[in-house]
Amino acid sequence: MSDVYAARRALLRDRCGAAGNSAALITRPANVRYLTGASPPGAVLLVGPAEDVLFCAAAPTGEADEGRLDEGLRFSVLPNPGADPAVAAADLAAAARAESLAVEEHHLTVGRHRALRSVAPRLRLADLGAAVEQQRLVKDEEEIACLRIAAEIADQALGELLESILVGRTERHLALELERRLVDHGADGPAFPTSVGTGPHSGRSRHRPSDRRVEEADFLTVCLGANYRGYRCEIGRTFVIGTTPADWQIELYDLVFAAQRAGREALVPGAAYRDVDHAARSVLDSAGHGEALAASMGHGVGLEIDEDPQLAPTAMGKLDACVPVTVEPGVHLPGRGGVRIDDTLVVRPEADGGPELLTITTKELLAL
Repeated sequence: MSDVYAARRALLRDRCGAAGNSAALITRPANVRYLTGASPPGAVLLVGPAEDVLFCAAAPTGEADEGRLDEGLRFSVLPNPGADPAVAAADLAAAARAESLAVEEHHLTVGRHRALRSVAPRLRLADLGAAVEQQRLVKDEEEIACLRIAAEIADQALGELLESILVGRTERHLALELERRLVDHGADGPAFPTSVGTGPHSGRSRHRPSDRRVEEADFLTVCLGANYRGYRCEIGRTFVIGTTPADWQIELYDLVFAAQRAGREALVPGAAYRDVDHAARSVLDSAGHGEALAASMGHGVGLEIDEDPQLAPTAMGKLDACVPVTVEPGVHLPGRGGVRIDDTLVVRPEADGGPELLTITTKELLAL
């Protein structure tokens, strides 16, 4: 992996040079991890004119939550506990006679930006923009392998929950059990706070679990994901509790399933982000649910659970192969509940079999 991280930094260095910048300062944790293999708390990366250095408050531990640092990369532990690694990086760039430093302005605070200017007044600060995020869009096969394992873990945790007794248990208890099962199966932790919604709470996006207990004939919506070696997946399913589904539940489920299938089928290299969103959204909109729909029908996943691309009506750009995304339409009927179906997939060309489905738990409407 050392060669992989070095190649990623070299590509960023070339892009900075083409824009007239001598060095780059990376402060966003996911971007630091992408370029170095690890993101110790507060660490920043200087992609310098002479060498690359990771500045951190304490030596990297190699623990799963921060990753394993590229062995070929030098790191510098700050001698003073209260010192700012970004300021130390800018100081080194200035000492190396860099004329300009590209920074992630979308991540820096105003105060930190001022501190950089004060320590290196002759260093011109430029905006790096989303250069690293753009590099992260297309995943290599090792990254996809991590996502595939994360999806397998999430599928296992969800499958085990479905085999247990659910009636009478609270949303909060079910969410905690799912997160425990994720770790039991090898996850570093949940990819995001697990959402469990029952009855009138079902179908809500990112519903925060409450003390409401599962009841017979409820819709139960579960959305969870695993974090494996920093890579995060997402799966969401909706079930009916303990009885044959009512007609309205079947009708609503079939509608959301059709929308989700349309979104999945639209995932081809070259497809516009907005067209994928439209494929799923139009199915729900035509059934009269347009006003209550989410702002997007899906998003990218990787080192963050919600990263580019955004599959939204106004999103600009087109899909490439090897870009992992979610497709997650849903409808919530106030006071009654609703349905969400959420998968993580990898965009693949037709010659390779089309989109690769990572989350494989059944999408049949089960009565549990």
